[in-house]
Parts: sequence; C-alpha cells; structure tokens
Amino acid sequence: MSFQDIFKKSFLESWASTEIGVTASIATMLVTSFLALYVFFVYRVMTKKTFYSKSFNISLAGVSVITAAIILTVQSSIVISLGMVGALSIVRFRTAIKDPMDLMFLFWSISIGIICGAGLAEIAVILSLVLTVGILILDHIPVAKAPMILVVNAANPDVEAAVMDMIGQFAKHPHVKSRNMTTNTLDITVELRTDRESELVKGVMNVSGVSSAALLSHDGEVTF
Repeated sequence: MSFQDIFKKSFLESWASTEIGVTASIATMLVTSFLALYVFFVYRVMTKKTFYSKSFNISLAGVSVITAAIILTVQSSIVISLGMVGALSIVRFRTAIKDPMDLMFLFWSISIGIICGAGLAEIAVILSLVLTVGILILDHIPVAKAPMILVVNAANPDVEAAVMDMIGQFAKHPHVKSRNMTTNTLDITVELRTDRESELVKGVMNVSGVSSAALLSHDGEVTF
C-alpha cells in the first residue's frame, strides 16, 4: 500500500459519517428555534425607537434555524459538507446592511445556528444572555448632546457683533461655521450648545436688522 493510499484512508476515516438521531436533531432545532425567537424579541425591543423592519427581524430568526440545519447536515458526511460549501459559495447576497446594529444581530443569529448545530447549545444560551446584558448596559451609557445650528439672516451686514453678543447670553461656546455677506445682507451659521432654545431665537430676532433666525438640531456624530 502506497503512502497516498494510506493518507486517503486516514483522511476518510477521520471524516467518517456521523449518524445523528431524529431525537437529537429535533432537540437541536427546538433549542435553536427558542433562541431565534429570543433574538427576534430582543431586536424588536432594541429598535423600537428607530426604523424597525419586520421582514429583517423574521429573517434573523429564520437564519438561525437554517444554519443549525446546515451544520447538522454537514456533520453527517464529508461529501455532503464539500457539496454544501460548493453550493453556498455561488450564492451572492446583495442586500446592504445600513445599520451596524443590524449587522451585529445578523452575526448573532448565524452564531446561534452554528453553535447549536454543533451540539453546544449551552454556549449559545450563555452568548445570548451575555450579549443582551452588554447591549442594555452600553445602550444606557449617556452620550454628549450634539451641538445645534443657528442660521441668522440679517438685512444689515454690520449686526454680526450684536448677534454674537446676544447668542453668548443664551448659548455656550458659539462658533461661526459660515459667513455669507453682501452689500445689504448677512447670512451666518453658528454652531452652539444651549438649553434655552426658544429664548435664544427670540433674543436674536430682537436684534435690530435681523430678518430671520432658525435653530436646527441633528442626530449626527458628536465631536468631543
């Protein structure tokens, strides 16, 4: 017997088929379904304040069960596993994940299917509990308030000093972001932080020469 024959025999014996009973398969799918339902409700609760996609949430639960079934099938034979890899390699997913949280939930769902399919359901349970606690803790950590944008239009280009003095009475650390001046008009954009929005706008409007004032807020990234 040549070395090649010995290698092939050893390789095939190491990947011998594993018989997975019906009871074990049903138990694995039930545990996976339970954890998938848990992910479904966690995603629904965590995204109640933002854009919630019911179809994406349902797909999260389905991915866990499908992945667990694939892992169970792969364990049965090396031939099936290689065929499965070849079949899945030609699949192309074109749906863009816009929210990083959605990407995390997707990996969570896939991980549950892989772990449960490998017969380590207790690790999947621990993962789900630890991840849930981590998400809740991080979600309740306060973040700095994003600065507001004040847009002032004036019919007199010489009122900038008076406008900035008035802003300084109601806002902290105002900073002029843009200044557009013509012969008869002045348009300035000021970045500021304030808890007295209404009083600020009224005060700026009382400055002689100011024709309009708009205070805008945004949910963008906060620069420290």
